[in-house]
Amino acid sequence: MAPAPRSYASADEDNARWQSFRFRPGDIVISTRSKHGTTWVQMICALLVFGSPELPEPLGCLSPWVDRLTEPQEALFARLDEQRHRRFLKTHTPLDGLPIEPGVTYIVVARHPLDAAVSLYHQAANIDRARLRQLVGLPEPEMPAPPRPALHDWLVEWIEDDPAPSESLDSLPGVMWHLTDAWARRAEPNIVLVRYDDLQADLAGTMRELACRLGFAVDEAAWPALVDAASFSQMSANAEALLPDRNGILRDPAAFFRRGTSGAASEVLSAAERARYEERVRQLAPAGVVDWLHGM
Repeated sequence: MAPAPRSYASADEDNARWQSFRFRPGDIVISTRSKHGTTWVQMICALLVFGSPELPEPLGCLSPWVDRLTEPQEALFARLDEQRHRRFLKTHTPLDGLPIEPGVTYIVVARHPLDAAVSLYHQAANIDRARLRQLVGLPEPEMPAPPRPALHDWLVEWIEDDPAPSESLDSLPGVMWHLTDAWARRAEPNIVLVRYDDLQADLAGTMRELACRLGFAVDEAAWPALVDAASFSQMSANAEALLPDRNGILRDPAAFFRRGTSGAASEVLSAAERARYEERVRQLAPAGVVDWLHGM
């Protein structure tokens, strides 16, 4: 008997929702850490499902974030029950917190943790916290939030911070927990691992590999338009239609697609600080995971 899924919950997410979700054969679950390429892979799945850059609804409607508490579970599940296309669903829950169904494919996307951390830092400033609290029913804080440190200082602290992964999934230990668990399952036929750097280096080739793993047959003549629609420039240009923000939580939708490139942390960290990151990450995960993640 498989172990019960691990519990992951926060003020605005709860993976317990998955326990009562009714899967269908063919469902696709996109499991990522924050800012690891979630929306990018959702868009690729949408293009493969519909075979066209013209999507019938905004991406956030087609591929909802199941764990997030900003939409009541009953309403969300009713919308998903009504979908007649092959469903592709978003979660930030690691695989050990999800029901693993044999007819469902699980895609885990990995990005260099330092690049994801830089994106996470900028994303935090773009979230309307008051709106988020309103949606999930949280009271106003008694004290104002302290001022945020500069990016460099925040990154150095992020590298050293050592919370339990289940308590802080976007910490470095949380990121490596998520990816290590997925790496351990990589031989299972319904687990697909994708690297953000591979999407950057060879978007067309990586999309073709995903289509093959997911069982999509795409007309060869349609490929150029699909690849173009999945490019960072096109997604950034169509930000408002693609964003996973149906409730006005983002202050500036265009800022969601901020940069999309790798190496931003190297611009602010010293060589010694980058070496400390390497030391920390190899303490947190097996060498095979780290070498794969770093493209070694």
